[in-house]
Parts: sequence; structure tokens; C-alpha cells
Amino acid sequence: MQLIITDARLARSHVIQLSGLRLVSVLLGLSLTLMLVSAILYHWVILKGAREGWPVISTVVKFVVRDEEAQRDRFVRENIDVMAKRLGEMQAKMLQLESLGERVSGLAGVNPADIKSQAGQGGALVRGHAMSMDELQTALADLDQLSNQRTDVMTVIESRLFEQKIKKMMVPTQAPVQTGILGSTFGWRIDPFTGRTALHTGLDFPSEPGTPIYAAAGGVVVTQEYHPQYGNMIEIDHGNDLVTRYGHSSRVFVKKGDLVKRGQKIAEVGTTGRSTGPHLHFEVLVQGVPQDPQKFLSAGSHVALTQLAQAPSAPAPQKVLAAPAPTAAPALSAAKPAAARPSQR
Repeated sequence: MQLIITDARLARSHVIQLSGLRLVSVLLGLSLTLMLVSAILYHWVILKGAREGWPVISTVVKFVVRDEEAQRDRFVRENIDVMAKRLGEMQAKMLQLESLGERVSGLAGVNPADIKSQAGQGGALVRGHAMSMDELQTALADLDQLSNQRTDVMTVIESRLFEQKIKKMMVPTQAPVQTGILGSTFGWRIDPFTGRTALHTGLDFPSEPGTPIYAAAGGVVVTQEYHPQYGNMIEIDHGNDLVTRYGHSSRVFVKKGDLVKRGQKIAEVGTTGRSTGPHLHFEVLVQGVPQDPQKFLSAGSHVALTQLAQAPSAPAPQKVLAAPAPTAAPALSAAKPAAARPSQR
């Protein structure tokens, strides 16, 4: 490529030879120079106009600043909305944990007020840096994971404690009558009718006719009939081959198939069947073999005394039996067969 430069006064021409590479280099240099000058000029004009308050420049600067502030505000609002949602979820989980804690403490016999009391804290102040948004989100995520783990653990503990409580409620440890008088005990005695030695397979509670009879534990009524020796008789199945029997009732308030709960009134004391006077004949059978009911009732009395010692403000439990109380409940699996079947009640 050739460039011819002429001068009218000198009547001369100057020829410049430009190759392709040289032409590209020249154009590139001119472009860079133009861009640099434009940038310097734009920067100088914008800064001078912003400082001196030129109308057009001030308007442009305010528009740019307003747009940046709007973007920043939108980013902050979005993060606040996310944080508010996370906070709501955490509050719901804390309420769930608090409710679980109250239920578990109730099942475990712990006063919920002791758990809610705030532990003492203190120590020297060592200042740290302010938390960033990422650090705060990480801390919330860790707290969320920890609360989920604690909720799962508390749920498992609650189910185990509730299962244990149900099992205890199905063991006949509550006195069937609210009387402190105990007649014939479990074991060998002189039969009041024949005068001969015979096995007494339960406990006798002499009471006034019409005295309420309560279920010693929850279960299902499997027998409600008139028996020649037991009179009006009720049998309640508590599961695990454990059955309680109530004899000589005057009135019965349940029927076969009824589901009864612990402490529910099921009958009234009478003198029906083979009986010398109004009383309740109470038996406990394991796999059909009579066991000493005193062991079960004494175990329930021991639990009540232990709970009373742990909570002094609770009302004192009623004395159920006059016999001494052992400190452990009988093992159902270790039940021993009685020596013989009874000849009288």
C-alpha cells in the first residue's frame, strides 16, 4: 500500500510505502491512543463534573450510585428473608425440643423447672472479629444439624421411657381396695370350713360390703362370671401371661372383653361364693400359676415411697398393706409354681 503526500507550495510529493503488517500496527496504535485519551478525558470530566456539580454529570453520578444502592439493598433484603426463614425454622425446632424435654422429664420423674433453669456462665472477655454473613450462615447450619440430632435422640428416649411406663402400668402393683386391713395371706393356712391345712392362693382384704374394687393394673377383662368358689369373679389379662383375679364381689361393673385402666373401679366387695364374710379375694397368676400378690403390691408401695422422697411436696401415699415391703418387683420370668392347687378361698 502506498500513501502519496503532496505539497502545493513546494510542488513536491512524498511517497510512503505501507505493508500489511505495518498498516495493522499503525491502526492498532491509533486505536489504543484514542482509547487512552478517551478514558483520561472521561475520567477527568466525570471527576471534575462530580466535584463542581455540573448538572448533567451530577445526574449521571446520582443515577449510578442509586442503582448500586438499589442492588445492595436488594441483596440485603434477600439475605434477611433467608435468615428470617431459617430463624423461624430454628424457633419451631426449639419449641419441639422444649416440648419433647418436658414430656421426657415427666416420664423420667424429673422436674421440668430444673431443666429450664439457666446455667451460670462467665469468664474473661476476649474480643473477636464481627461475624460475616457466610460465618453466620455456617453457624446456623451447624445449629440446625445439632438440633435435628438432639430431636432424634429425645424422640428415641421418649419412646423408650413411654414403653417402660406402659410396661409398669401393666404390672399389678396398685392395691385393689383402699383399706389397710389384710386378712389371710398367701400360703398354707387352716381352712375355715374344713379345719384342715390348705393352700390359700391369694390375699384376703376384709372390707365393708359395697367397698370399691379397683383394677391393680391395666389390661383386658378375659373372665366375668359366677364361680362356685369365687362367687362373682373377674379376671384381667395384663399381657406377658400375667392375670389378676378378683373374687366374692357383690356387684360387677365390667364385662368380658372390656379394656380397663389402672385404678379403674371394676366391682364392689361382697361375700358371694365360698366365703365366711364380706371381703375381696385377690390373686396374681403367672402362666396360670398363683403367685404371692404381696410381692407385687409391696413393689408398688416401694415405688410410691421413693417418689415421695424425691418430691417432698407430693401427697403422702396411702398405706396398702401391713406386711413388710421388699425393695424389688418380682420377676415374671422367674415365677415358681405353687405347691398345690387351692381347696378353698
